[in-house]
Amino acid sequence: MQVIIKENYDEMSKEAAQIIRDAIHLKPNLVLGLATGSTPVGTYKELIRMYEEGELDFSKVVTFNLDEYVGLPPNHDQSYHYFMHDKLFNHININPANVHVPSGIAKDFAKYCQWYEDEIKKAGGIDLQVLGIGSDGHIGFNEPGTSLASRTSLVTLTEETIRDNSRFFEKEEDVPRFAITMGVGTIMEAKCCLLLANGEKKADPVSVLVEGPITSQVTASALQMHPNAIVIVDKAAASKLKRVDYYKWAYENRPRF
Repeated sequence: MQVIIKENYDEMSKEAAQIIRDAIHLKPNLVLGLATGSTPVGTYKELIRMYEEGELDFSKVVTFNLDEYVGLPPNHDQSYHYFMHDKLFNHININPANVHVPSGIAKDFAKYCQWYEDEIKKAGGIDLQVLGIGSDGHIGFNEPGTSLASRTSLVTLTEETIRDNSRFFEKEEDVPRFAITMGVGTIMEAKCCLLLANGEKKADPVSVLVEGPITSQVTASALQMHPNAIVIVDKAAASKLKRVDYYKWAYENRPRF
């Protein structure tokens, strides 16, 4: 696992965008896994800037989003479908046929989840998966206790996640109780995982993700077993890590060939 510690949120976002840019330059038809939430917004803004300035072409890129609330139609202003179009897709030259965001209104969720898994395989698998981390250490909507071998499925959100996400809704009662999410096993099949975290609130889950035991109680900790995981954090999110000096030294002295 490569841990990159940046001074602040802006620097973290720029570093992440550069990694994504370089991946698209190497493979123009990159299969890109995307996350929602406030953390990746700065990265998406930077990708939009790169596109507007001619640095990036998204015309062949294929995307798969991690998750979606159950019960919210795509045009609902708190759906992740709406979020992704508002924060990224509407501002770049991506082909709408190449965009995949899970449906929160599928009629048969078991069949739909299998279809989503099949579509990822049909695309050749995810090359680069962008991730955030919840305050309880979850990735996607894989809450504490989720199997580390789980696949895309319908899940029940924890009270903590509902409280955390209530800031985006008028009131807590409006937050959906269920979601569809890629499983931990699905995420772990991505060729590269890029996890972003910022702020003091994320310091505890980041410390377990990087240095704690691998446990289903913190599903992000499974990334310790990933052959190509990159974690980019700001100083606040890194504040409880014990080996900060080494991570900084390793980054400054990383191989450049």
